[in-house]
Amino acid sequence: MAQFSEITNHQRSAIRLALPSKGRMEEETLDLLRDCGLTVKKFNPRQYIAKISELPTLEVWFQRTADVVRKVRDGDADLGIVGFDKIAEYRGPTDTVTVIHDALDYSHCRLSVAVPEEWTEVDTVADLARTASEHHSQRPLRVVSKYQRLAAAFLDTHNVTPYRLLHADGALEAAPQMGTADFIIDLVSSGVTLRENRLKELKDGILFQSQAMFIGNRIALTQRPEVLEAARELLERFEAHLRATDRHMVVANMRGNSAEEVAQKVFSQPNLGGLQGPTISPVYLRQPTETNWFAINIVVTKKALHPTIQQLRQIGGSGVLVLPITYIFEEEPPRWQKLLAELNLTEEARAR
Repeated sequence: MAQFSEITNHQRSAIRLALPSKGRMEEETLDLLRDCGLTVKKFNPRQYIAKISELPTLEVWFQRTADVVRKVRDGDADLGIVGFDKIAEYRGPTDTVTVIHDALDYSHCRLSVAVPEEWTEVDTVADLARTASEHHSQRPLRVVSKYQRLAAAFLDTHNVTPYRLLHADGALEAAPQMGTADFIIDLVSSGVTLRENRLKELKDGILFQSQAMFIGNRIALTQRPEVLEAARELLERFEAHLRATDRHMVVANMRGNSAEEVAQKVFSQPNLGGLQGPTISPVYLRQPTETNWFAINIVVTKKALHPTIQQLRQIGGSGVLVLPITYIFEEEPPRWQKLLAELNLTEEARAR
């Protein structure tokens, strides 16, 4: 006789994090976690469960991207990482799915309307609506999309009627050439695949831009303090890593009579200063001389690196070192405060 577990989702001691299980989204998500000092370890490559040794109370569950949203929405998972496109399609009408971080800066794409290139008179959504109306006596325009709810809402809002909405799981770009659909609504990254299949995006046919996001189940976040604490640690790591991305620490030595004098030299240059300002400290020489030396630390973006070095040289900087930055932690991430406000937990969470 089958045995059924009597443990409900909100009685679980383990915190479940749902991650994408296939393709580039999985690889980039694992890369993000690794860059944040979190290594996901699978004990068996055929299993869908894994652990993160740095967060022992966390269970990692690998799921299809659509199921990541569904699991978080239904409370089978507490936290998840997935693209906004799947969130928009599958989160449902309630506010159960809470976005904790809306810009993890990978898996960038857009949901867009694309029509055959030979439709030379169709460049906008209004043109598409006119075409649908003109062909009303023949048949509805056929549109194929993996995003049924979003596609229907967009077409209805823009009066593209009549239409027949078809579903497909594979590559949609071939459908118009095969004659199984008239146009598509699908994710686009570079647009190369569209062009290779003789399709073009409508000028105003972008439904939205998408990228990877960090989400959580509202009930778990508000009723289970351990879930909220795990969300905070992950959020802190994501924010610190993303803030440090493309930034470098520049260290240089400079002569001066005082730290204040050196600071004025730094501020005399238009692009020097760092996050709040330069860190200036005395250099202790093994053989003291009459000339005082100070060390300057400045955080700069990669784009500003070469101009920064030039400006440091102009004010007497020497021995310039450039170091990569892994994390930049803030006193308290703004997204954390925003999350607490959305959950109505500001005072309660601070007291924990």
